[in-house]
Amino acid sequence: MFQRILVANRGEIALRIFRTCREMGIETVAVFSEADRGSAYLDLADQKICIGPARVSDSYLKIDRIISAAEIGNAQAIHPGYGLLSENAHFAEICRASNFEFIGPSHEAMAMLGDKNTARGLAKKAGIPTVPGSDGIIDDVEEAVSLAKKFGYPVLVKATAGGGGRGMRLAYDEETLRNAFVQAQQEAKAAFGNGDCYLEKYIENPRHVEVQLIADHFGNVVHLYERDCTMQRRHQKLIEESPSPHIGQKTREAMCAAAVRLVQAAGYTNAGTIEFVVDNDENFYFIELNARIQVEHPVSETITGIDLIRAQIQVASNEKLPFTQKEIAIHGHAIECRINAEDPANNFTPCPGKITAWLPPGGLGVRFDSHVHAGYTVSPHYDSMIGKLIVHGDTRDEAIERMIRALSEFRVEGIKTSVSRQLEILRHPVFREARGYTSFIEKEWK
Repeated sequence: MFQRILVANRGEIALRIFRTCREMGIETVAVFSEADRGSAYLDLADQKICIGPARVSDSYLKIDRIISAAEIGNAQAIHPGYGLLSENAHFAEICRASNFEFIGPSHEAMAMLGDKNTARGLAKKAGIPTVPGSDGIIDDVEEAVSLAKKFGYPVLVKATAGGGGRGMRLAYDEETLRNAFVQAQQEAKAAFGNGDCYLEKYIENPRHVEVQLIADHFGNVVHLYERDCTMQRRHQKLIEESPSPHIGQKTREAMCAAAVRLVQAAGYTNAGTIEFVVDNDENFYFIELNARIQVEHPVSETITGIDLIRAQIQVASNEKLPFTQKEIAIHGHAIECRINAEDPANNFTPCPGKITAWLPPGGLGVRFDSHVHAGYTVSPHYDSMIGKLIVHGDTRDEAIERMIRALSEFRVEGIKTSVSRQLEILRHPVFREARGYTSFIEKEWK
């Protein structure tokens, strides 16, 4: 087991990792930018090292500075958290080449599965359903138009290196497709340095369901069942829950088994998430694999009782998973709301600034993961998420009522948050009756 781990991230996820490491008796090294200097969450680390100015490109994305910090801090391993460098295969390779274990998959598996087109091909070989689409990268717009006529509209243009909705365009006709193809290429090239795109048939009113997995180096692969992430805005998740209210037990078993097969086929280790879209008939189709811990991982922890960060560290230190698939069961229902510093009444515009009052909720079945506090200044340089509220109930209805109660208790002053819109969603009959789909929020609150 490691004695000292550097956490190559910030905010809520860094604090989450510090806490588990402390419980495991592992020392931690925190890296921080000038914008995060003095943040209270850093005090939970055993050592703090500044790695640069506020901009992520000058600090949290500087691989050489993170490696230098790991050397200075005498760390044995590096945990990337989520976002930032967490799915950067080059970073994972450099970590291991510099004699620091990367707490995640191998860089080879990450590179292979990080390319969505390659991942689709692997999924097909593993017998996993994929959305009808191009066999590979599309070279020009005329090829895209020809394929769209074959599949039928609507279609999705997707960047092979995309993420978070970037490099993705929906087209309902040929004219729109021609513009969408060029826009997706340009956006992906600017954001990821790779403008390659492929085409998929668009599933109307889909549900977004993902399976949490973890695999060790001894051939053991287990799933922690599924999370439903259908409540989204512009492909950004707002509310997640588990188990999914949109699928039955037969579909659940088939989907989880398919996810395990893909991880086994890829020779993948550590934590990962397989994402699917599900249609109205419960047909599910593979989208992608996220080669990291997810923002919404507490939902899976809550229903299974398994600490995923602890399991990640155990796998990375070459230990066998301490549990088998037969020992993992669903207990009740969990819901997570991402608390963002955004104004839902103003098109979710980010609202950085100083938090003048802060009183998070509590009580039975309530967990709140956050690094902020009264007096904390939300920086404009980083993601707007300031916390995650997770509740657990014996049933979905109980979990919904508990989340409504908890959100109603939440008191934040000085900035706007997403809480008011999340309360509206939770009270809406479409959500309560599990009739939602991924574009529901955008259509309901235009």
